Amino acid sequence: MGTIRVSKETPTRQPALSPPQSLSTSTSHTDTANGSHEFKISGYTLSKGIGIGKYIASDTFMVGGHLWAIYFYPDGKSSEDNGTYVSLFVALASEGTDVRALFELSLLDQSGKGRDKVHSHFGRALESGPYTLKYRGSMWGYKRFLKRTALETSDYLKDDCLLVKCTVGVVNSHTMGPKIYTIPLPPSDLGQHFGQLLASGEGTDVNLEVDGETFAAHKLVLAARSPVFRAQLFGPMKDHDTQCIKVEEIEVPVFKALLHFIYWDALPDMQEFAGLSPKWASALMAQHLLAAADRYGLERLRLLCEAKLCDDVAINTVATTLALAEQHHCFQLKSVCLKFVALPENLKAVMQTDGFDYLRESCPSVITELLEYVARISEHSVTSCGYGNETNLEGVDINGRRVKQRIY
Repeated sequence: MGTIRVSKETPTRQPALSPPQSLSTSTSHTDTANGSHEFKISGYTLSKGIGIGKYIASDTFMVGGHLWAIYFYPDGKSSEDNGTYVSLFVALASEGTDVRALFELSLLDQSGKGRDKVHSHFGRALESGPYTLKYRGSMWGYKRFLKRTALETSDYLKDDCLLVKCTVGVVNSHTMGPKIYTIPLPPSDLGQHFGQLLASGEGTDVNLEVDGETFAAHKLVLAARSPVFRAQLFGPMKDHDTQCIKVEEIEVPVFKALLHFIYWDALPDMQEFAGLSPKWASALMAQHLLAAADRYGLERLRLLCEAKLCDDVAINTVATTLALAEQHHCFQLKSVCLKFVALPENLKAVMQTDGFDYLRESCPSVITELLEYVARISEHSVTSCGYGNETNLEGVDINGRRVKQRIY
């Protein structure tokens, strides 16, 4: 029989597969934060002779997070020039280390011809890059900016004044990586959920009685939103009956709007809640609601009402709004109202409203402030606008009637 031979073959090796590699990227952005400062030097003639190396400095100005100042040397900075040149520099006036910046110093032509004398880093290639200021007090500029004889016979000097302009561009670098994901986020719907809870009446545990009408609410919601309700419901001096709280000195539409805000965290439709004509509803409701917000410690509601009243200032309501602003310490609203009333075309019409009589009786100190505003406007007015000038008041929309400031 023949011999069977078994051949052993070496298997061919497959090349190893490289594991997948992830690639990340980032980008470095380098730019400049630019700002300018204009420095007026009056009395140039008197500044001559102060001494070589002595300077006149501008006020400091902020650019790129650092303070800067302009230094003008009427007799020059260097003794070797013997006062032949004026020197001009910009200096780092705040703490800083290795602040890199571009600079431009200009002596402005005051003839209107635009022939300024300019030394600038901007708009040209710099071999060594931006200038580096090592520490506070470091300077960039020119010892020989301009010959004094040339300066004194030029259009740069007018009425013994010079105008110097300095532009600084502080170099900033920042690196940004790519956003891995972008998910659109919906606005908060917390107020909507609480509003729906109020509307459903589920879980209510307190009744609020206002002028014979009852409103069901939730103690915890009221206490969380208003420090006044928190004291009434849970404080050491809480009401004996916390199941039913009687609310005094507030009208039903106003309280409904207040309760709406407590749950929804938004202003309601003022016209719908007030039940008045569109022209006056918003302003009248906002007045009453501001007072209620101040009473119950709802600061955000108070500011919303203040902003709305600022937008809705009008002849028939401004006097009562001004009184309200004074009584509830709404300083921005008060300022807007005073400026509006003090205008010559508004003053006489406002004085004829019932609201002005109320303002005069309830806030006499405001009348004094109003007179000061009127005087200030009269002083700065280009044309004479006397209060008795009837033609200035024609066309002012006051609807020919007075309005009682009450919500029904």
